[in-house]
Parts: sequence; structure tokens; C-alpha cells
Amino acid sequence: MKIKTWMLLNACLITLFMVVLAGCAVQVPAPEKQVTLATQSIAQAESSGAVEFAPVELKSARDKLSQAKLAMDKEENLKAKRLADEAMVDANLAEAKAQSAKSRKVVEELKESIRVLREEMNRNAKP
Repeated sequence: MKIKTWMLLNACLITLFMVVLAGCAVQVPAPEKQVTLATQSIAQAESSGAVEFAPVELKSARDKLSQAKLAMDKEENLKAKRLADEAMVDANLAEAKAQSAKSRKVVEELKESIRVLREEMNRNAKP
């Protein structure tokens, strides 16, 4: 009988120890830094022309940032951190797409200028 009581006590102590450890491991600090970085990334994407050239990615970044803030309010910090990180990645993608589109536009304008200059040279070269 004493052995069963001892085993039951040990099992209870081990369970209690595991619950305490799990409670300590789950606590994640609020991801304020990640939210701030995501906000800055979105602002930078907007200023680089993402509103015009990458609206889908920019909207995704904004939506995920809003969700991250809501998760922080609910103290779901792990979820908030993940969403803030995703918002930052989406904002960076929007910025890269905007810069790429602007570069393509400049290249097309240069090609058109070269074409016009060639036509002008050909006209002037004919006697």
C-alpha cells in the first residue's frame, strides 16, 4: 500500500513540475519591436510606390500588421510576433516589386528615347 501511495505522490509531483515548466515556457514577451519594424517597412514600401505598383502585397502587409496588433491586445504574443514578421516580409516584397516596376518603366522610357533618336538620325542622314 505504501508503494502505491509513493508512486502516486511521485506521479503528482512530476505532473506538477511539468505544468510549472510548461507555464514558464509559454510566456513570450509582447513583440513591440517587430510591430514597430513592420510599421516602418510598410511606410517605406508606401513611399517607394507600392501603392501603385504592388497593392496586393501592401494590403497583405497592412492586414497582417492589424492582426498582429489585435493578437497583442489579446496577449497572444507568439501569434502577434509571427504576424508582425509576416507583415514585414510582405512589406519588403511590396517595396521590391515597386522598385522593380519603376526600373522597368525607366528602361522602357530609355528604349523609346533611343528609338526616337535613331529615327531622327536616320532622317537627318538622308540627303
